[in-house]
Amino acid sequence: MKDAIIIESVQRWVEQFIIELNLCPFAKREVAKNRVRYVVTEATTEEQLLVALEAELHFLGESTSIETTLLIHANVLREFYDYNQFLNMADDLLQEMDLDGIFQIASFHPQYQFGGTKICDAENYTNRSPYPILHLLREDSLEKAIADYDDVSKIPVRNIELMNDLGEEKLKAMLNYCFVESAISK
Repeated sequence: MKDAIIIESVQRWVEQFIIELNLCPFAKREVAKNRVRYVVTEATTEEQLLVALEAELHFLGESTSIETTLLIHANVLREFYDYNQFLNMADDLLQEMDLDGIFQIASFHPQYQFGGTKICDAENYTNRSPYPILHLLREDSLEKAIADYDDVSKIPVRNIELMNDLGEEKLKAMLNYCFVESAISK
């Protein structure tokens, strides 16, 4: 039951932030086609998370029906600094598995903070999620989507402007509403 609640919270976040705010113009199509895999790992250590990441990369490599995976790890790397450091290990794993250039890992975290920003800056919400998530993407699919999109460089600029227009308080409330428990208790 807990995993189902976590997945539902992340799905709400994908719908409310990623799709409705159009933070990633490529996401809606894959969600509509049911080609996004949501996986909750019970990992409680970085080593266990690396094992789960390796298994998911193998799965994604063998499954053509799934475009992308959101590997949700609610029990490990809750502090953003630790999470951010772990990303180097995740990238090293891609290289060790000879998957660098085949897959890439995007990062989302409840405390996400871009370099040069303050923790309360609204623009950080472009990468804030209900739980820590490793987003596994197929590079060839991403390259095709980018090639078909008019001026990809405008996406981050637009997203930052949108986040700043919405403001931290509204974004915090929107993110909190993604938690299924929050929605149920209202």
